[in-house]
Parts: sequence; structure tokens; C-alpha cells
Amino acid sequence: MTRYSSALPIVNLTESQGLLRLGSMEVILSSDLQAKLARIATQRGRNPEVLAVEAIERLVDYDARFIDAVEVGRASARRGDLLEHDAVVERIEQMFRL
Repeated sequence: MTRYSSALPIVNLTESQGLLRLGSMEVILSSDLQAKLARIATQRGRNPEVLAVEAIERLVDYDARFIDAVEVGRASARRGDLLEHDAVVERIEQMFRL
């Protein structure tokens, strides 16, 4: 594995006395992943470090939305708002028909 470090700060916020401070982070990538990142960055005419930060942001945003959706579902279940299996299948099929 090779170390892939960036002069650009990757979000690493810590709270101190009510203030958020931006730090930096070193990410270790396998040589295969580093090569893929470099290839995609070259194809897009982009800086690999910036591309990596954007990819991390997308992953973190996706995870946050997923966790929020799970919590909505759990709250619904606690209220007893549940769907029968057939209704779930129908909703999934409707999603793919659109």
C-alpha cells in the first residue's frame, strides 16, 4: 500500500471552545486504488486529491441520508405504521417501472 497524502485539507473537524477547527487527514490507498484514481483524474482533467475529497464527500452524504431514512423507518415501525409484504413488493416494482 502506498500513502496518498494531500496538501488539501480533508474535512476533519474538532470542536474546541465552541469553534470548529479544520485539520488534515492522511489516507492510505492500495496501489490499485491509487492507479484507478489517477486514471479517472487524468481522464477528467482533474486533480486526484480534489477528486478524492469529492468522492469522500459523496460517500459521507450518502451515508447520512441512508441513516436518516433508516431512522424514519424505525420511527414508523414504532408507531405501528407497517406495510404488508405485498405492499412493499408493489412499491418496489413501481420504482422500477418509472
